Amino acid sequence: MLFGAHVSAAGGISKAIDRVEEIGGDAVQLFTQSPRMWKPTEHAQEELDRFRERRREAGVKAVSCHALYLVNLASSDDTVRANSLEALRATMATARGIGADAVVFHVGSHLGYGFDDAVAVVAPALRELLELTTDDLWLCMENAAGAGGTIGRSIAELATLSDAVGGHPRLGICLDSCHWWASGVEVSDRTGLAAALEDLDARLGLDRLRVLHVNDSKAPLGSNRDRHELVGEGLIGDGLATFLGHPAFQSLPAIVETWEDRGRETEDLDRMRALRRKGRRRWARAS
Repeated sequence: MLFGAHVSAAGGISKAIDRVEEIGGDAVQLFTQSPRMWKPTEHAQEELDRFRERRREAGVKAVSCHALYLVNLASSDDTVRANSLEALRATMATARGIGADAVVFHVGSHLGYGFDDAVAVVAPALRELLELTTDDLWLCMENAAGAGGTIGRSIAELATLSDAVGGHPRLGICLDSCHWWASGVEVSDRTGLAAALEDLDARLGLDRLRVLHVNDSKAPLGSNRDRHELVGEGLIGDGLATFLGHPAFQSLPAIVETWEDRGRETEDLDRMRALRRKGRRRWARAS
């Protein structure tokens, strides 16, 4: 398992590698532009080249780019939908420029007009974006906590979207522990987690799992509330060991997203590593 954090790219996109190296990570996630503005950031070629060079020097083995928060491919507003598609195109272009492995994004919300109708809206955009993927760069849908009309609150919804684009081979999944917990999956329980992953394997295939977001939760199981907490300090707590220790996850990058709590990244990585060791022992005893 690779351990890393979502870090800032302020001062130049290659600075993300410098920052994750400082905290001892071998995986990194970053925004390629401001997450709350439509306007994309123009990155100088020198910065893209330096990112690749620094990645090799720092031994960072996995890079994911997170799309901005404004993206909503399911919006009934034509302008929002067009802006979302353009923003994702820009993220994909930068991701290719730095040699990233994945672009992670939230599909969005239908805001009440219905999931089935939303699939017909989202699928054409997904097809267009998937044409920008490569053997090395995947497009990854992130599971949602399930508030309102958000899409991806269940593996069944993500599988429906995958089916709508013909099961494209480079459409991946990013699993967020907090979101899964909030949507009702008891990630801290071996039986519940095993059943959820069996369902994922049956509907999508475990090979589509490309990235883990490891976040604790401030909100209760099944609350449909997306409230991240520091690793090990939320309601999942020590149960994150069960999530991190699952055999299906052991080759994946595990990204903590509490990067805004400056000074905590190193502690969070240390906690994740310790929880993973504990979790692997739990799964070994269960086998």
